[in-house]
Amino acid sequence: MLNIKAAKPPIYFGWYIVATTMFMAFVGVGTRQGFGVFVVPMSDEFGWSRGTISLAASLGVLLNGAIQPFMGGLLDRFGGRKVVLLSLLLLGVSTFALAFTFNILFLIFVYGLVSSVALSGVSITTAGAMLSKWFKRRRATAMGLNAAGISIGGLLLVPFAMYLLQATNWRVTWAVLGLLVLGLALPLALIFLRDDPAKMGLYPDGDPAPPEDAAGNAIKARRGPLETDRWSDSLGSMPIWQMSASYFVCGATTTMLAVHFVPYALGLGISPGTAALAFGFMMGLNVIGGIAAGILSDRFSRKNLLALTYLIRGFAYILLLVVPGGLSLWVFAAVAGFSWIATAPLTTALTADVYGIKSIGTISGITFLFHAIGGFFSILMAGFLFDLTQSYTLPFAIAGALLFPAALSAFTIKERKYSMRYLDQATAPVAAGA
Repeated sequence: MLNIKAAKPPIYFGWYIVATTMFMAFVGVGTRQGFGVFVVPMSDEFGWSRGTISLAASLGVLLNGAIQPFMGGLLDRFGGRKVVLLSLLLLGVSTFALAFTFNILFLIFVYGLVSSVALSGVSITTAGAMLSKWFKRRRATAMGLNAAGISIGGLLLVPFAMYLLQATNWRVTWAVLGLLVLGLALPLALIFLRDDPAKMGLYPDGDPAPPEDAAGNAIKARRGPLETDRWSDSLGSMPIWQMSASYFVCGATTTMLAVHFVPYALGLGISPGTAALAFGFMMGLNVIGGIAAGILSDRFSRKNLLALTYLIRGFAYILLLVVPGGLSLWVFAAVAGFSWIATAPLTTALTADVYGIKSIGTISGITFLFHAIGGFFSILMAGFLFDLTQSYTLPFAIAGALLFPAALSAFTIKERKYSMRYLDQATAPVAAGA
């Protein structure tokens, strides 16, 4: 008798999309996380104060957030592939151009304006909106993997940028980072990115076609109470404001560190290499935190995990201020590392669960705008308070204090009432996994 084995199903194409967006985050967003490496050498060469160079970084964060809803609207209308490819091209060219910085106005224009607009097109918010169409049951897992790309960028590219800067100079380092975007991320996105599984005859998660009724029509999933086809309708409900308020604090407590963590470490007498290594260590743990948050939230309540993430980060800031000397860096990195990027997949997945995917790009862009506003004010605050007090104690204390009401805001979201995920679990048949 013939021994016939069932053919192994091919890998669902959505996972190629995840791998591509993850690498985009690694190279594209990872290069932006290395800005802190350039703060001291560029300030020394041009005589800029910490507040002055913080202005360029903070304006970049604000503009990146301000443009995000519009970029999300372009994604909803034209698809993510075109938006991402153009954005990667612009990001690579502008990053390379930073090698020619000669004045603070040039830095503000190239980094704060051009590069920031480009970054909004390849952000984890944009990628998360794309992934929402490819995944439903495993939505947060896919977004967690995507977000982990940022952490891997911090783990590898920040120490690499510091090493390259010490081996050459800051101009060569900016040029190399720009070439990484143009030579690696852009071609990969060109090959693999696709907008919609339906155009490839596929269904979310690689599941089979949905069951049909007696008339042969596909049975559609129930619409959630807040699911909308227009982004503006979301503004009249509470969840978007609760997530946005928490995301404001998220931006304030992470973006500030991307600029000021390395300078803070140098102020403690830590060597540049060790400072970059501590930041990389934090990003390494971030990989675990981001992926774990996605996997766990596909099984448990997203809003509860979101609240827990903010609580963990709040305690990390307390430890940063009370643990003495250089040890505080490593203790903070160990605790905060699990929470840094974990909020991104949780927030984007929860947004898609509550409001649907028709306008997910724009709605996610709105919540990210609050993230960027928080980052804008925190970077400026940390820079100017440092110039005033010659210490980061006060800005770090303010940031830590904000995290506890952020946790409360996330915890009070009525997820079971509004999330389509719970409606689907109650009514839809169990689908075969990919």
